[in-house]
Amino acid sequence: MTALAQRSLVPEILDGLAADDARALRSRRDLARINALMFQAPIMAMLLRKFLPKPPERILEIGAGDGTFMLKVARRLATDWPGVELTMLDRVGLVTPALAADFARLGWRLETVTADVVDWAQKTDGRPFDAITVNLFLHHFDDAGLLRLFLLFRRKAPLILATEPLRANWALAAARLLWAIGANDVTRHDAPQSVRAGFRGRELSSLWSAAGGRPLEERRAGAFSHVFVGASSMPAVDAP
Repeated sequence: MTALAQRSLVPEILDGLAADDARALRSRRDLARINALMFQAPIMAMLLRKFLPKPPERILEIGAGDGTFMLKVARRLATDWPGVELTMLDRVGLVTPALAADFARLGWRLETVTADVVDWAQKTDGRPFDAITVNLFLHHFDDAGLLRLFLLFRRKAPLILATEPLRANWALAAARLLWAIGANDVTRHDAPQSVRAGFRGRELSSLWSAAGGRPLEERRAGAFSHVFVGASSMPAVDAP
């Protein structure tokens, strides 16, 4: 059995740092560059276009971070998808007024929610979303946690789309080379751990099915990313 045959979760340093800690600020800048190197924003935009048959009214992003990732996605979609209502959910409030203004200039309406994702999902009812997006977030949960999360969010939207780390030897090797782009100690520790906690094969599809959902797509995307798309038991989107 290879070292990466099974997922391995180790606490990441960034998760334990205060939002305004200098090392955390630097690491989040590193993450923005890593997202770009992984082509996460164009991959997510492609998935949204593929699986949503018409422009959505409401999107929920979980684990939104500082919002810069979804802004890059929105810039690729806003011309054809005007007036989207975007809710960004994260346990730490990092979205700035300047970033909110960037969304407004695209014609998107932004709401931010600072809460634990599970607590919020358990307590919140109301109008469902058209889609839930997730970027580099699901790998923080073990399988039991993912199943619980899927059970909650399957009731919030007919579609979930995720871009996550690919668990592969070449991705791990690349993560160990991030010193070459000036990544700080937090990023150099956390990036390999993210790969070890990442996904391959049909792992997310199995958990989504166990939660009562219908997997639509799960595969490698590019050199370093793993994507998953699932439909809930609500009136669902058929893959093209």
